[in-house]
Amino acid sequence: MPSDPTTSLDLTAPELVRDPYPFFAEERARHPVARHEASGVWMAFDHASVSAVQRDRRLGRIWRDREPADYLEPFNLLHRNQMMENEPPEHTRLRRPVARAFARGHVERLRPRVRALAEELLAGVDPAGFDVIAGYAEPLPVLVIAELLGVPASCAPDLRSWSQAIVRMYEPAPGAEVVDAAVAAAADFADLVRSIAEERRRFPRADLITDLVGTELSPDEVVASAVLLLNAGHEASVNVLGNGLVGMLRGGRRPGADIPATVEEMLRFDSALQLFERTATEPVEVGGITVGTGERIAVLVGSANRDPGVFADPDEFRVDRDPNPHLSFGVGVHFCLGAPLARMELAESVAALFAHLPDLDLAGEPTSRGTFTLRGHREVPVAGRPA
Repeated sequence: MPSDPTTSLDLTAPELVRDPYPFFAEERARHPVARHEASGVWMAFDHASVSAVQRDRRLGRIWRDREPADYLEPFNLLHRNQMMENEPPEHTRLRRPVARAFARGHVERLRPRVRALAEELLAGVDPAGFDVIAGYAEPLPVLVIAELLGVPASCAPDLRSWSQAIVRMYEPAPGAEVVDAAVAAAADFADLVRSIAEERRRFPRADLITDLVGTELSPDEVVASAVLLLNAGHEASVNVLGNGLVGMLRGGRRPGADIPATVEEMLRFDSALQLFERTATEPVEVGGITVGTGERIAVLVGSANRDPGVFADPDEFRVDRDPNPHLSFGVGVHFCLGAPLARMELAESVAALFAHLPDLDLAGEPTSRGTFTLRGHREVPVAGRPA
């Protein structure tokens, strides 16, 4: 009887963090799914297997408080009470009021504001040379998601630093300093949202936190939902814009006439989220292997998005790629609730950037954040001439 396929990928290796795609291609050619030798977690590499894992209700998000639980309670509280870490029926209960709030037209209400913010930020950069991350990609989505929820714009720098501290906990083997920073950030983040939620109960406004406090969610669940939206609502957008611009400009490309198609390729080409875990609630066959009850399987989204069986010339950035069935927003019950906001925001920001600087190009080598799970750049120097 043949043994299960295995992989020895080191997700912390600098060369893999710098460019994981050649490593993924090698693994994907050998097996669609393999057991990771170091962690015992199954890993899905090809598009079909990653899609199957995301769709299968028997493979769920099952939160377990991190230890030591007392010390990590601020971090655990934000995750224990959020939709992303739960399965139906709890997931449905937590997601429904947020979905209703999004359905009230908040996204389209923000479109003119996104355009205005983009133009305001671009007016303040030096076209002869600037860091597009610090000057544009970071502040824009932070300001947008803060306005959507009703968080003061003056808190934007704190939101960004708290978010970065929290998401570093998702990397393989976070160190003690990372843990300490995440706990402090989670506590500060929750305190801010809790105080705003209490104020909105007394004095409602036309924002998403007001919508949430008027639902069946508990105070802790309101806080967890708002923090999830604030984190996911800008963390992914920052990295998609940064990663996508680097991929586009390195390939000598400019946005096509169909800006939304270019945005989809930015989402596919260099995925902001590379890894997402599920746990089997019963034995599940996927990619030719069986994931046993209680075993975990990690989907490698970036690998699936470069699968040559689905995408022609997958390592080439095509601004008008069609079809483009990337998996960056997930599928199934955990499909990203903020996808419409992210798509609108990215389309407006890309259009504004190249309208302002049509000959934009890299002005130096981008600096990586040095993280694998949430992939992005710390700095991307660019330059151009104003239109």
